[in-house]
Amino acid sequence: MSEHTLPRNAGQPLDLERVRAIRVNRSAAERRAATIPTRRTVKKEWQAAWLLKAITLMDLTTLSGDDTAGNVTRLCAKARRPVRVEILAALGAESLGITVGAVCVYHRWVETAVRALEGSGIPVAAVSTGFPAGLSPFETRLAEIHASVAAGAREIDIVITRAHVLTGDWTALYDEVCAFREACGDAHLKAILATGELATLTNVARASWVAMQAGADFIKTSTGKEGVNATLPVSLVMARQIREYAEATGCQVGYKPAGGIRAAKPALDYLLLMKEELGVRWLQPDLFRFGASGLLTDIERQLEHHVTGRYAAAHRQPMP
Repeated sequence: MSEHTLPRNAGQPLDLERVRAIRVNRSAAERRAATIPTRRTVKKEWQAAWLLKAITLMDLTTLSGDDTAGNVTRLCAKARRPVRVEILAALGAESLGITVGAVCVYHRWVETAVRALEGSGIPVAAVSTGFPAGLSPFETRLAEIHASVAAGAREIDIVITRAHVLTGDWTALYDEVCAFREACGDAHLKAILATGELATLTNVARASWVAMQAGADFIKTSTGKEGVNATLPVSLVMARQIREYAEATGCQVGYKPAGGIRAAKPALDYLLLMKEELGVRWLQPDLFRFGASGLLTDIERQLEHHVTGRYAAAHRQPMP
């Protein structure tokens, strides 16, 4: 069961001098990120345990134009029971109450998902503010947040205006995220930076810092709709900004890589990065989420292989 256990990020006054002083050495970041998949591996029962952990950190997502009430309801059933009972029994994990971290949908399907997840403790996250481009009129974006919160969403994944980052208008970005944060009320705000469209790692780092100062509870890489989505170098840069923000303010902000993470092995690389850069506390669902749709299927296949010694076809894993 996923629960928010941390105090909200109250935000800080915008410190433009601090923002403009941020610099990222791309070569160094890429070299460090390249060591993550090679530094250590987990095998056998330890790998199975890490994969079960990854499931609990997953925002199970459907963001397709052909979504229907039926497939959203099926997705929520999968969120409640993400791994087949016989596999959990073979792993000795049937008593752990494994569920995903959240279900993420468009506003249109928030009420459907809330009804389907009633009593499970699994929150519904709504993508908002003109997702994925974020170019709707400002008042429309605010109204969308209010509507999703009223419909029962407990988390709101907003998209920033990329032009604010690309032109260095940090005050405009700060004011925008502050307004979105206020509109969220008690719902947690996850700020999507669309890092594949921000041109440089320095821009990614600066945008991360501004979003956190504006009160974002999570910072998130991507909408999943960009040409380049989550990568390890970007994740390294964002994790280090989270660490510096925690050291400066005492506030722990969450991280969500999203888009393109479809296989178990890369997912483990992200968990290792978080453990090494931020510590084990960031391996809990109130501080880390995968934005994923296809990832769960591959994790199930890996768990079944661990139990039976055979890889099952993907269609054996019950997904919508």
